[in-house]
Amino acid sequence: MFKSARVLSLYVLLGVGLLLAVKFVTQELIDNAEKENKQAAFNEVLPASSYDNDPLKDTKNLTNEALLGSETPVTFYRARKDGKPAGVIFEAVAPDGYSGKITVLIGVYPDGRISGVRVLKHKETPGLGDKIELRKSNWILSFNDMNLRDDNAAKWRVKKDGGIFDQFTGATITPRAVVKAVRKALTFVNQQGAKLYD
Repeated sequence: MFKSARVLSLYVLLGVGLLLAVKFVTQELIDNAEKENKQAAFNEVLPASSYDNDPLKDTKNLTNEALLGSETPVTFYRARKDGKPAGVIFEAVAPDGYSGKITVLIGVYPDGRISGVRVLKHKETPGLGDKIELRKSNWILSFNDMNLRDDNAAKWRVKKDGGIFDQFTGATITPRAVVKAVRKALTFVNQQGAKLYD
């Protein structure tokens, strides 16, 4: 009986060891794939040629639920070229999408201009609200090179509300939420200024 228990224990230990080894190997592959996906997304909102550091290793965590849409700290990935600020990349959340939260990735140059915006997650209606995705329409590109100043703050709305951003037929809530989230996030970046790179 004791011999059977020892053999069974040995098999259990071998099984657990094998599972841990597989987890270790696959976790590294998963982590590398996530890093590559994140870097590819970064390059969509901030041109890779504009920086020479690894923004994944140059980060700053900040919190401002009112402007960034998140209760938890938001990671700002800082891009630099020859040691000088080249831009920041971060996520912001539009809590008021038609079908729930919309998460966007935003790139901003040090002068406050938006280098790019991409939608990362949403549950908007297919064929209507999902036009915020680049693969569905070019609408999201309308943020490129935009900035937020006192003289243009009122224009940061959809056209239906007197602004400059298009809305979608039958889906005004979705673009309105994205414009509002990007405007608030840019307000936060402007408030932080050079402190983002310290």
